[in-house]
Amino acid sequence: MKHRFIFAVLMSFVLTFFMSAWVTYINVGLIKNFGEYWMSAWFLAWPAAGVISFISGPGIHKLSQKLSEKF
Repeated sequence: MKHRFIFAVLMSFVLTFFMSAWVTYINVGLIKNFGEYWMSAWFLAWPAAGVISFISGPGIHKLSQKLSEKF
């Protein structure tokens, strides 16, 4: 359980950090306040992604195991 929590926190951190930068860039471009918009988006996305990762992680892990056995 501890490993699952740490994994969800770290994975959601990395994914939301870079994805929020990408989506912010697509939406507003490289403007003067880009960093502020990016950090605002990331701050909102990280907690949601952490909870989603923690809850859906075991099911996705099982699904990926089944798919890898088939292919």
